[in-house]
Amino acid sequence: MVFWLAVFGMICWGIAPIFAKIGLRDVNPIAGLTLRTILAAGLVSSWVGITGSLGSLKAIPSMSWLLIGIEAILATLVGDWAYYAAIKHGEVSMVSVIMASSPLVTMLCASVFLGEHITIIRVAGACLIIIGILMLM
Repeated sequence: MVFWLAVFGMICWGIAPIFAKIGLRDVNPIAGLTLRTILAAGLVSSWVGITGSLGSLKAIPSMSWLLIGIEAILATLVGDWAYYAAIKHGEVSMVSVIMASSPLVTMLCASVFLGEHITIIRVAGACLIIIGILMLM
C-alpha cells in the first residue's frame, strides 16, 4: 500500500509542473501560489469536514502546531514561491529535477538533527543525483 501511494504521489508530482508552467504563463508567481494555496486549503478543509476529522485537529499538541507551522512556511510558502518563480522563468524539466533533489538536503539535515545514519548506498545515490543536476546545467 505504501509503495503504491508513493508511486501515485510521484505521478501527481510529475504531472503537476506541466499545469503550473502553462497556468503561470500570464500570471505573477506569487498570485499563482496564492490561488493554488486557496484551492488546496479549500479542498483539504472540505475533506476534514466531510470525514468528520475536525476533532483530530483539536488533539494536535501545541509544539506540533509550531513545528508543522515552520514546515508550512519553509515548504509551502517560501519553497513553493521559489518553485513557481523558477518554473515561470525557466525550463520546467530542469527546475523539476533540481527541486526534486531536495531529499539531499533532507538526508543531511536528518543526519545532523535526527541522528539518522547516512549509508554508503545513500551517499552513492546522492552523488548520482548531483551528477544528474550538473548534466542538466
